[in-house]
Amino acid sequence: MTEPRAGAAHTGGRTERVVGIGAGAKELATEDMILNIGPQHPSTHGVLRLRLVVDGERIVSAEPIIGYMHRGAEKLFEVRDYRQIIVLANRHDWLSAFANELGVVLAVERMLGMEVPVRAVWARTLLAELNRVLNHLMFLGSYPLELGAITPIFYAFREREMLQAVMEEISGGRMHYMFNRVGGLKEDLPYGWLDRVSRTVGDVRGRLSDIENLIYGNEIFLARTRGVGVLDRETIMQYGVSGPIARASGVDLDLRRDEPYLAYAELPVKVATRSAGDCHARFEVLLDQVKDSLDLADACVERLRSLPPGPINQRLPKVLKVPEGHTYAWTENPLGLNGYYLVSRGEKTPWRLKLRSASYNNIQVLREMLPGHLIADMVAILGSMFFVVGDIDK
Repeated sequence: MTEPRAGAAHTGGRTERVVGIGAGAKELATEDMILNIGPQHPSTHGVLRLRLVVDGERIVSAEPIIGYMHRGAEKLFEVRDYRQIIVLANRHDWLSAFANELGVVLAVERMLGMEVPVRAVWARTLLAELNRVLNHLMFLGSYPLELGAITPIFYAFREREMLQAVMEEISGGRMHYMFNRVGGLKEDLPYGWLDRVSRTVGDVRGRLSDIENLIYGNEIFLARTRGVGVLDRETIMQYGVSGPIARASGVDLDLRRDEPYLAYAELPVKVATRSAGDCHARFEVLLDQVKDSLDLADACVERLRSLPPGPINQRLPKVLKVPEGHTYAWTENPLGLNGYYLVSRGEKTPWRLKLRSASYNNIQVLREMLPGHLIADMVAILGSMFFVVGDIDK
């Protein structure tokens, strides 16, 4: 007969406890368990890994481990000219490709002292807001899915397909548009395109209530999100969290209003905020921002209709060289602050192009948010952080 036994062995700084079968096991104190979520896991939106220390079902500590998707984009920028960089820059957040392109061209145009044609400025603003709606609809549909609500994602994807149709018509791409150019846009707007945008924006606005009614009246969704994953203002400021996540905790910051670029200085930009800072508040802010972006898109369409015919871009030399110097251009991307720090030594390629992505900062704050919550709540919190893994592992 085998006697009950209990022992501990130290291997590589970790303690492995072997417990035999018998009454002696009951006398041993419970120990924390290390649990890895990811890097391939349905709740992590891609190859993100979370290293959790749990006590039973409750999280004691959390560490986001990144780098599984690192593509070295910043080093690739250094060996591409300023036209080629755009194709790389629009891919780190594949839900916000047009917005990613903007930061690069704005930085280069500032260094060149180049003035962009007014039609290009307003068209860029319109496309940026349509891209913002596309981004937010993805999360508005996928977040309830992670909590067990299947229907909203079908509604969200229906609206996304309508918007993607007008984006594809003008650029030829469904996700990676490559429509920005230094000095403006690739080409002028197709005939009748503004009318199709107006109809699509109206249709999407009219159907948002379907998603709203499905979610806000769902008792399970409310129970899983209210009071869960509360993020306070002080933590946001320490970690540099931005975008809808920050505004859901009362941080009233939006570059479109506070440091206007493109045509935002002439538009009535509304900034949706909440004070609760929980998962439900983040979802509410996202839905409000969709409504506001649709209003901005309508305003851009009306302005473009009133503008006289004119150029959509500036003529560039065959070899584009940027004067020696440095600048920082940042934009209010759908997921938060996106910035490019450009350093030039007068060549056709940047000496350095540093990317400040929104998702990188937003995901680091999980180490502060997750401890004290149940593992089941981790899924709700993670889904409400609205990140793209490529935007973390840039």
